Amino acid sequence: MNQRGVIFFDLDGTLTDPKQGIVRSVQFALKKLHQPILSEGELTWFIGPPLHESFRTLLGDEPLVDEAITYFREYFSETGIFENKVYPDIPDVLEELTQMGCTLFVATSKPQGFAEQIIDYFSLSDYFEKIFGSQLDGTRSDKSELLKFALKETNADPLKSFMIGDRRHDVVGAINNQLTAIGILYGYGTHDELIGAGAHFVAETPNQVLQHITVKGQHV
Repeated sequence: MNQRGVIFFDLDGTLTDPKQGIVRSVQFALKKLHQPILSEGELTWFIGPPLHESFRTLLGDEPLVDEAITYFREYFSETGIFENKVYPDIPDVLEELTQMGCTLFVATSKPQGFAEQIIDYFSLSDYFEKIFGSQLDGTRSDKSELLKFALKETNADPLKSFMIGDRRHDVVGAINNQLTAIGILYGYGTHDELIGAGAHFVAETPNQVLQHITVKGQHV
């Protein structure tokens, strides 16, 4: 394992923009449950946090939450998963990091099977050593738990590793596991959210992520 640059990337809002697919999946679930259908703008906050947590916030009732997740996945698994797009410059940044000798992983709260499909669909699989995601029952949907598991599986040194993501969950997960946290602003988190959570750096573009890793990498 290359210990000079082990990098964990979030998926939604970091590598790809999943807004259309996630919003339509939520709207499909709400329609099935005969709940008010919210607009795209009202549902953007669903992108990033664990799905169970978001539906609990929206619906409150636990049995209703479980039913909503079932409907969400019904739409998402067939259609919503592909209503998605890679952010500009991401492939170039991944290629550059690979050329630098970094070892790349995905660490996402999305179920691992879905994450693997998305990474493969967008021809990004060759850049990543492994994809770490949650289980369908919600296990490892918490980013702190997920990164703890990923670090153990990879035997990576957290003090020489990075977590890159767009929401506070990514930053908190990184800090709880002693990784360097890089928050990104082209996704769905805000500067205040990421800095408030303790991000060591924030980046407005994928290329700025690369710059932060290059500078930090001189010292690891």
